Order: sequence, then C-alpha cells, then structure tokens
Amino acid sequence: QVQLVESGGGLVQAGGSLRLSCAASGGTFSTYAMGWFRQAPGKEREFVAAITRSGGGTYYADSVEGRFTISRDNAKNTGYLQMNSLKLEESAVYYCAAGSRVLYGGYSNYYTRRAYDNWGQGTQVTVSS
Repeated sequence: QVQLVESGGGLVQAGGSLRLSCAASGGTFSTYAMGWFRQAPGKEREFVAAITRSGGGTYYADSVEGRFTISRDNAKNTGYLQMNSLKLEESAVYYCAAGSRVLYGGYSNYYTRRAYDNWGQGTQVTVSS
C-alpha cells in the first residue's frame, strides 16, 4: 500500500495555471497507476486524468483535454497535474489516487474510481473571476 499527499492547490484566476503534486510513500510507486479526480461542493467526484505505471499512456476527461497534463516521476515517487486555462467551474478539491488493480490499457480501465485503492486527502483549487 502507498500513502499519497497532494500539494500545490490554491487560488488562481480564471485562465491561469496551477501545478498539483502528489507525493507517494510507503510503497513502490512505479507499480501503481495514478489518477486525478476532483469534487466540487454538491457534485460527484469526477475523473480528471490518469497515467499508466510507466508513464507511457495518459487519459483525460473530455472537459480537460488539451488543457491539463498528467505526468509522473517514478524516481521521485511523485505525480503531477499541470492545469492550464483554468475555468471557474473547475474549482474543487483535487484528489490524487493510486491503483494497483489496473491490468490493461484503455480509458475505461482508468476513469473509474474502482481502479484506485489508495487516495490522498485532497488539495483545494479555487478559480476566481
């Protein structure tokens, strides 16, 4: 099992950028797929992006495609989410997740919360203006 801690959240103006980090410890990070989810008040937790164990494949929700970039540095046991052109409606708590059960590629295997068995506590992102 791996423990995850998100950081990098904060206040940003609409159209601005923010980079979130997900620090992993207590396990072999490279053996886990990694995903980012977000949850706004009164809404369901939704998939944002995911990356395969080696970083060779990425998946994005349609709503963030082209604006967000997920990456990972297994040597540093850290995952990242670069968010550009942020929109007001993207204010949410952003969660990092690591999954050990993903066996195949494909969006359908990564977008579901069921793929992930380790979750961080979340970091707040507030988009203003």
